[in-house]
Amino acid sequence: MRKSIENLAGRKLTGGRKVAMRGRRKFEIDRYPNEAVVGAAQIVARRTRGNNVKAAFKTAEFANVIDAETKKVTRSKILRVTKNPANRDYERRGVISKGAVIETESGTATVTSRPGQDGVVNAVLVKAAAKSS
Repeated sequence: MRKSIENLAGRKLTGGRKVAMRGRRKFEIDRYPNEAVVGAAQIVARRTRGNNVKAAFKTAEFANVIDAETKKVTRSKILRVTKNPANRDYERRGVISKGAVIETESGTATVTSRPGQDGVVNAVLVKAAAKSS
């Protein structure tokens, strides 16, 4: 089942019924989001508008982690999702989305790409805050 973005009919301000002038177009049909989780890498190719292909992660195992200080990029294994400010449920389920904080072999990193749409996990290493006692 596909969801639809646009409400073509709806109601008038007076409460009267509006009849849609036309049916739905192919580009108006939405699809459910592809939510990437931690696991052995699985990529799904989806056809988009204009016969283009969008590669999306179903499960991701590695992330390209950049260290902002040294400007070095390393391919690190994703251990788990620590925090996801986008959605509390995503955090519980371990969904990797843009802005999610992940724990990698290199350290804690923030995801900068959109794995569900780009098919790659890019992240920036988070500088650990100095602890004061």
